Amino acid sequence: MNVDAARFVIDAEPGTRVVVRRRIEGGVTDAVGYLRSCDGAVCMVETKRGLVAITLADIVAAKEVPPPPAPRPRRRLDD
Repeated sequence: MNVDAARFVIDAEPGTRVVVRRRIEGGVTDAVGYLRSCDGAVCMVETKRGLVAITLADIVAAKEVPPPPAPRPRRRLDD
């Protein structure tokens, strides 16, 4: 566990947009989304794919990230 990264997640306000890198079998993976809750052992991040439970002991890095970019307008196909 990276103590500084875990402390950031614990101290961050719910609703903060974050990226949390965590250890998984075979490497690491990132969860990008909105922090929903955090207790002494697990934090919950709401990603595009749903709610992800992240054990604080598995956190490698974490930081606040800016809001996602605005959707791009659809391109028109002219005949």
